[in-house]
Amino acid sequence: MLLDIHTHAFHPKIAHKALAHLQGHYGIPPVGSGLLEDLDSTIRKAGLDGYVVHTAATAAAQVVPANNFAMALSESCPRAIAFGSVHPDYEEWEAQLRRLKSHGIRGIKLHPEFQNVWLTDPRLEPIFEAIGDTFIVMCHMGDDLPPDQNHSCPFKLAALVKKFPKVQFIAAHLGGYRHWKYALDVLAGTSVYMDTSSSLQYIDDETLQALWRKHPREKFLFGSDWPLFDPADEMKLLSKRLKLSDSDLSDLLSNGAKALGL
Repeated sequence: MLLDIHTHAFHPKIAHKALAHLQGHYGIPPVGSGLLEDLDSTIRKAGLDGYVVHTAATAAAQVVPANNFAMALSESCPRAIAFGSVHPDYEEWEAQLRRLKSHGIRGIKLHPEFQNVWLTDPRLEPIFEAIGDTFIVMCHMGDDLPPDQNHSCPFKLAALVKKFPKVQFIAAHLGGYRHWKYALDVLAGTSVYMDTSSSLQYIDDETLQALWRKHPREKFLFGSDWPLFDPADEMKLLSKRLKLSDSDLSDLLSNGAKALGL
C-alpha cells in the first residue's frame, strides 16, 4: 500500500480560514483547497493508495469536534486514514482516547506550536503513558525559532523517546522544519519515524544526504503536507534529490502503511 502519511483536510466551513492561517504562518501558498474531495482526487492522480489526514485541536473546546470530524472522515472515504487529537487543557482526554480506539483510529496528531503547548509540558506525560503502543503519534517538529524558544524541536522529542519507549513517534518535516541539523544530531539513527513533508524545498543537500545515510531507511515516511504541496510533485522531488530508483521510491512510499500496521 502506497501512502501519503501527512495531509490535511478541513470542514468546508473553516477550510478557507485554515488555509489563510497556514499561509500566514509559514509563508507557503497552498496548492489545494483543503477539502476532502480535492485531497482524495489529488492522491488518486498521484498514484497513491491512501493518505493520513491530520487535525490538531488548538484548544480544549476543539478536541471533541476535531475527533468527530476525524472519525466521520475515516468512515466517508476508504482511502482516508484520520488521526485524532488531544489537548492537555481538555480534562477528559482519557475518554477521548478510548473513543478513538473504539472507532479504529490509529494515531494522534500533536502540533505544539498551534496548540500552544510545549512538547515537554508535564501535562502531556500521563497522556503519552496512556497512549503507550495503542496509537502512533505524529508530532509537528520545528519552526523558524531556535530550539530553546520553540514549542517543539528535535531535542524535546529525543527526550520523550527515552522517557516513553513504548510510544512510536513520527517526527514530521524530516525531524524538524528548519531544525534539520539538530534532527541529524539527536533523532537520526533512533527509533522515531521521520516524514518528508514540507522539507524537500528547503533542506540543503548536505544535511538531507546525511539524514538519509544515518537514519534507518524503513523509518522514512513519505508525506506531502497537502494542501501546501502536491504529492505527485513531492514524489518527483524526493526521487530527484535522493537519486532514488523506482524500487527505492516504492519501498519508501510503502513504509507508512507498514508503520500503521496496514
